[in-house]
Amino acid sequence: MSGEPVHQPPPLVPGTLYLVATPIGNLEDITLRALRVLRSCDAIAAEDTRHTGRLLQHFGIQKPLLSYHHFNEARRAEEVVERLKQGQIVALVSDAGSPGISDPGERLVVAALARGIRVEPVPGACALVAALTASGLPTEEFHFVGFLPHKSGQRARRLEELSAVPGTLVLYESPFRIERLVGELAVAYPDRQVVLARELTKKFEEWLRGTPAELQAQWVARPRKGEFVVMVGPRTAEGR
Repeated sequence: MSGEPVHQPPPLVPGTLYLVATPIGNLEDITLRALRVLRSCDAIAAEDTRHTGRLLQHFGIQKPLLSYHHFNEARRAEEVVERLKQGQIVALVSDAGSPGISDPGERLVVAALARGIRVEPVPGACALVAALTASGLPTEEFHFVGFLPHKSGQRARRLEELSAVPGTLVLYESPFRIERLVGELAVAYPDRQVVLARELTKKFEEWLRGTPAELQAQWVARPRKGEFVVMVGPRTAEGR
């Protein structure tokens, strides 16, 4: 035997809200720490309890699930905070990736911190980081936008506001609006390089690269499944 001490992870702290990142597609991307927290906590607050239930079943974990989503987060945040005040350990998860990044979570974190409750991140998979690092676009400076508004006028104004932002722009978009977004980028940023990533870490992961006009020409017979990460390179010398 080498005599080296065996690493023992520290126990979870009672009354702590753990923000647990979950896989964005490939189940192998969950961390050992995330599994330990999910197995050891008292309850899991989940964006979609059915989706999270399937994830837990895959890893043989049984825990009480609390529904926590955009439509009930104000009320549910207070319920979770009360559990935490009583010393319970609560894990917050979204359907995929890190909770609070274009997913419910921010309100609960703010409410917990306002009550003096400890909040601890359990990092892991994140579509934003995975896509950006493999995009080939500059990564030393970037601006994360999340989802654009749904209304056309608001979307156009937002893209105009972002035109002067330095670095790479990163957006999320649904398969139902991705073709519309590429058309909007053709108007707002016609000369910039754009990278589209869909189905990240899954079997049918796909990348499309080019100017908006070049991407529009690639749409024929392309599937529209899965959320997209859309990355727009920095402005050109001409200012667009």
